[in-house]
Amino acid sequence: MSDLNHLLGVDFGIPGYRPHWHDSADSVIVRHGHRLASLVGRRFTRCWFVWDHSNATWFADCPVVFDFDGEQVEVNHMKFTEVSITWNSIDTTKDPVWPTSDDFRLTWRADVLSGVADLQHQRLNAVDVLEWVGGRDDIANGTVALSFVMTGGRMTVYNALDENGIKVGDLDSNWRRRPLR
Repeated sequence: MSDLNHLLGVDFGIPGYRPHWHDSADSVIVRHGHRLASLVGRRFTRCWFVWDHSNATWFADCPVVFDFDGEQVEVNHMKFTEVSITWNSIDTTKDPVWPTSDDFRLTWRADVLSGVADLQHQRLNAVDVLEWVGGRDDIANGTVALSFVMTGGRMTVYNALDENGIKVGDLDSNWRRRPLR
């Protein structure tokens, strides 16, 4: 168990959340590939982020929750290579309680990033598991991301080196695509 999981009681202060960590694209595809591919054809209805009210910013250490017509996929990145994918376990009506600090108030907020909100209600056309392939000494080599391709654009949740990152738009050329069918 990682130090962060120990400090947070493995649930990141989110009741019912039990991350299951993967450190390779192959592991994600074996465990979740079929289910991720089954999302194709659904509408992207909402994306939930944990919001830190003290800084008025997205708290990127907690999972990002994507809703596709009622099927919820929860993605979280930690350390340099770990990604967790869980399904329908997070109740976004219950605020997270970060157990290591009383200095900030966290709540779930939907569609707070404009590019992500712009894709709302669009049909999901494809899901790609991505693997970063950089230069020989690139610390990000091997990190795994998920990319959702909608009718009007692409949204990728990636490892921002120990937290989640979101990018809307075309992929960087260092991502190796593993399309799910």
